[in-house]
Amino acid sequence: MPLSTRLRCRMGAIRGTLLNTATVLAGATIGLAASQALPESYERLALAAVGLGTLALGFRMFGSSKNPLVPIGSLIFGGLLGHLLGIQSAIEQLAAWAQSTIGRGGRVEEAFVTTSILFCVGPMTLLGCLEDGLEGKIHLLGIKSILDGISSVFFAAALGWGVYLSAGTVLIIQGGLTLGARALRPLTERPMTLDESTAVGGCILLAIGLGLLGVVQIPSADFLPALFLAGGAGWVLEGRQRALEQPPPRPWADE
Repeated sequence: MPLSTRLRCRMGAIRGTLLNTATVLAGATIGLAASQALPESYERLALAAVGLGTLALGFRMFGSSKNPLVPIGSLIFGGLLGHLLGIQSAIEQLAAWAQSTIGRGGRVEEAFVTTSILFCVGPMTLLGCLEDGLEGKIHLLGIKSILDGISSVFFAAALGWGVYLSAGTVLIIQGGLTLGARALRPLTERPMTLDESTAVGGCILLAIGLGLLGVVQIPSADFLPALFLAGGAGWVLEGRQRALEQPPPRPWADE
């Protein structure tokens, strides 16, 4: 099969992700255009609204946990691992490079990290990618695309052009999940895997929301490894729980 044909097939296989990426870009463009027409007082109000909304979403996502010790423990060890890996500093350097290269203002790092987590963490991301990859349907990703597009309008208006960078995150992560849908299908059989990862994502959003409101600055990106630790812990715990719930084998009846 020619390379161009294979490329078209791959692009068609991730059409839900392409739609999602396009809506994020479109929403960010609208938000930036709106921010230029608004006075500074309205921009501060928009930033406060985004911070409060991020806090509210973080609390809601944390509520998905079935065992709060899992996300708490994952945040502790994941934060230490992320700090050792230098994730936050790497993202800060990337944001500084992008800002110096493009030469535009805005809170690039906060915009990139906040919207990347918001758009890629949560059950709708994985389930939508599995639906697209296994069934060729984009119903869930279509709904997600609309929600992300609307969110990107407000985040771009409040934080600037860094929201554009999260479109690349959506393309890479959701595209990879869609193309690897068959291998990832077993994750849907143990919902606790998604629940605990979502709870950790909620905690990270809480940290970001506090920073947006100027309460405290937390290196939220260092906690990203906790997403995988929580998912792995959820997988193991649910497997153990199911094993305990299975009835013991019945002894052979006496003849």
